[in-house]
Amino acid sequence: MATNMQGAATGTDGPILVFDSGVGGLTVAREIRRLLPAISLTYLADDAGFSYGDWEEAALIDHISALVGDFVAKVQPRAVVVACNTASTLVLPRLRAELTIPVVGTVPAIKPAAEQTESGQISVLATPGTVRREYTRSLISQFASEISVNLVGSRHLSAIAEDKLAGRPVDLLRLKGEVEACFVSQNDKKTDTVVLACTHYPLLLEELEQVSPWPVRWIDPAPAIARRVCSVLISHQQEGERKVNIHFTTGRSVDPNEFNRFL
Repeated sequence: MATNMQGAATGTDGPILVFDSGVGGLTVAREIRRLLPAISLTYLADDAGFSYGDWEEAALIDHISALVGDFVAKVQPRAVVVACNTASTLVLPRLRAELTIPVVGTVPAIKPAAEQTESGQISVLATPGTVRREYTRSLISQFASEISVNLVGSRHLSAIAEDKLAGRPVDLLRLKGEVEACFVSQNDKKTDTVVLACTHYPLLLEELEQVSPWPVRWIDPAPAIARRVCSVLISHQQEGERKVNIHFTTGRSVDPNEFNRFL
């Protein structure tokens, strides 16, 4: 296990543990840092398990539960944020049953997209795992039953985002192929809102805008997740509390700057 440790905090004044399969959860950690600038953060990237879309469901639930449980014991956080849609649609009930601290999940932002669309045509851009979950379809039924919702599963977009953060160039033609199904024109109405239903995807927002055939509203889930973290914490930052960032990965060694430039 590769680690980069810049200090530690434990107990009720411990950090917020932000967990994802890779670097996508940094978009969430960044928003949490913006709202709670002095609270310590521990970021756990399960890059050895990436990508979760290739896992069998029961095995993935067991894997995440064990991994997060081990790190909760290790760093004693005040809350856990599962900054991954694919994981959240499966493992939240298990984690909330096993842990005594708040667990905040990430779900596709279908409700705000349905509220903001003007054309009545929205797309949900997600991993194949998130697309096929009954949880996602339940959100559509609950919040978007009166509009047209186009589910688009991308197998490679999160990997493209990982490559970008590691400093590798983004292949715009490949990116276009991953997202072109989001753009639907039907009966003189066009898709005007796209839900970024994976925390990796906002890392590619500039490139997504470049390959879009027309402008759309991109719904980034990170700000809403950060607001939810604020609302569930009994205690926000303490007087005189010192910000500390701790980073862990389950696989590769990581340059600390890869994380810190986002926080």
